Amino acid sequence: MTKKERAELCVKALKKEYPEAICSLEYSDPFQLLVATRLSAQCTDARVNLVTPALFEKYPTAEKMSKAPLSDVEDLVHSCGFYHAKAKDIIGAAQGILERFNGKVPDNIEDLTSLPGVGRKTANLICGDIFGKPAVVADTHLIRITNLIGLVETKDPKKVELELKKILPPEESNDFCHRMVLHGRAVCIARRPQCSNCCLKDYCKNQK
Repeated sequence: MTKKERAELCVKALKKEYPEAICSLEYSDPFQLLVATRLSAQCTDARVNLVTPALFEKYPTAEKMSKAPLSDVEDLVHSCGFYHAKAKDIIGAAQGILERFNGKVPDNIEDLTSLPGVGRKTANLICGDIFGKPAVVADTHLIRITNLIGLVETKDPKKVELELKKILPPEESNDFCHRMVLHGRAVCIARRPQCSNCCLKDYCKNQK
């Protein structure tokens, strides 16, 4: 079985198991998703969703965020961890969006990753969820599980992204990533995988 064939079978199995392929971060526009994704680094989505309502109530747009005092944003995002760097990046990204992109969140990887604190993971999420472009969001669940299955043989996020783009159907890639996160949380848990209940067990190279 080729990797492309294995990937297509995994896409079908995950689609059946998790019909709703959604991002667990809560947002109402592209800028809010960008901010929420930056806050989610080394933090749970659940915690981010507790923090962002107050943050977005006070600074709902890039324009307002660009003028926010750093100390105030730090206070609002403190419980997400690494609050100084995250607050600085969020304000800097808002300023960059206003100064270089006419107040609109860019729709491509190159421009997005030119903003402070925006890596390829965030950029792919924006491109996929907001702009409907084929995207691979290489988060920890995706990297771990695709290595176990045998779709990739690298832990480097960028390499995982590029390798999966070669073998995933483009129209399925974004939802595939969301479903992998759901699967990693519910079944293929890092320290206690429930292999007997796994919808991918027939295609997993880690199965003995």
